[in-house]
Amino acid sequence: MMFEDVRDDAAARPDAEARQSAEDDSASVEETSASPEVEAFATGTAAADALSRPESDDYKDRWLRAEADLQNFRRRAVRDREESVRMAEDRLLLESIEVLDDLERAIAALTAEQSAEAWVQGVVLTATRMRDALARYGVTPVPSVGQFFDPTVHEALLEIDPPAGVSPGEIVQEVQKGYVRAERSLRAARVVVARTQAGG
Repeated sequence: MMFEDVRDDAAARPDAEARQSAEDDSASVEETSASPEVEAFATGTAAADALSRPESDDYKDRWLRAEADLQNFRRRAVRDREESVRMAEDRLLLESIEVLDDLERAIAALTAEQSAEAWVQGVVLTATRMRDALARYGVTPVPSVGQFFDPTVHEALLEIDPPAGVSPGEIVQEVQKGYVRAERSLRAARVVVARTQAGG
């Protein structure tokens, strides 16, 4: 009986080994058939990664745009700062001009007897120094009487018939002095102008 069991085990062992070999071959076949799909997936992933990465030309273009935007921002900042400073200076200069107007009106109202007094000389000197200070900032009076009307620097308060010897459009009287700064109107001169057509 014992010999028969040994023979049966020996006979069954080749069958088990054959089945295991068949299973191994089947798994190998499955792995081989699955490998093209894995390779296709890997290839697609690599292609997607390549498309998502900007090319060097794109990097350069974006860098140039960012640099241009930065330069434009800097220029605007400088221009805005200069404009703010100029506007603040203009306000201060206009206030100084108004004080000068008062001094000049006071001087114009003096009588001949008053002109010789010492305090008057002080007022005249103060007005002169204010004109000099304005000139250092590029502020100069606008020529008016005898000039033709210029809307960029003159403001017409009144039109009258041309007096003798005065051409139409010519300024015959200055009511308030005007000033320019660096060829830009700081305050328009208020004037009286001869009509271009009599009775118009």
